[in-house]
Amino acid sequence: MDFAFQQFINGITIGGIYALIALGYTMVYGVLKMINFAHGDLCILGAFIGLTVLSSGVFSGLGTVVLLGLAFVIATVLVAIAGVVLDQLAYKPLRKANRLSAVVSALGASMLIENGIMLIWSPNVQVFPQNLLPTTTWRILGANVSFVQVLIIVGAFLLMAVLYYFVHHTRLGTAIRASAIDQDAARLMGVNVNRVVALVFIIGPAIGAVGGLFIGLYFRQTYFNMGWSYGMAAFIAAIIGGIGNIPGAMLGGLLLGLFDAFAAGYISSSWQDAITFALLIAILLVRPTGILGERVADKV
Repeated sequence: MDFAFQQFINGITIGGIYALIALGYTMVYGVLKMINFAHGDLCILGAFIGLTVLSSGVFSGLGTVVLLGLAFVIATVLVAIAGVVLDQLAYKPLRKANRLSAVVSALGASMLIENGIMLIWSPNVQVFPQNLLPTTTWRILGANVSFVQVLIIVGAFLLMAVLYYFVHHTRLGTAIRASAIDQDAARLMGVNVNRVVALVFIIGPAIGAVGGLFIGLYFRQTYFNMGWSYGMAAFIAAIIGGIGNIPGAMLGGLLLGLFDAFAAGYISSSWQDAITFALLIAILLVRPTGILGERVADKV
């Protein structure tokens, strides 16, 4: 029981990170029907930017809480700007092209960001400063719950709740949902679809940057090509939940995190990736559109 609850806490922690990153994939796909394969690299770019702020002597006089908050703010803002630039340069010119062109452009953008990170921060593993966060640990039902796990779980669920409220209870959120359903009809109703797309490329990367910085704080390290592995895991989570569906991305991320934790704990961590893809195949066989996905007929 103690070990099971420990794995549950570990799974919810990493699942919250998966969910935050998966939201970027699902929002872009929901509006543009395109997979942004550069999204994972944008998220890890947030980790590197946050690390630079945390380890820079420029902000050494600030308290730990202020410094950490500043790192999150700067990382989210800069990655959001990078997301908009990426859309304008790599995706917007291909709006009317076939989907394969957009996929190739996304893969090229992924490699560009990845190699850019390597050139700026070096190919070596970058380690986060020690004693940055309290080392407090709570004993709950036989499991050790660290401060950083509580920070990630609370932060992830809070961001998901705010995003859900924004999309379902605000005018801008209504415009996003309308554009996702039918862009032409949304334009006829006065929605500026280009602004909606730009907004999606601001929100998705910004939330993903928080997930990337959470990864760095949790594992206390980051490296230039980490974005591909975590981006692929988050992409799988989005598919499991139902890509294009925001609650589905949240659910898929949490389920994948729990599944990975229990698979690593009870079977073997070396089989973790294989078991993850087996789960994906099993769910798609039963629910081809994902757990919360809906079957929608293509427009002709």
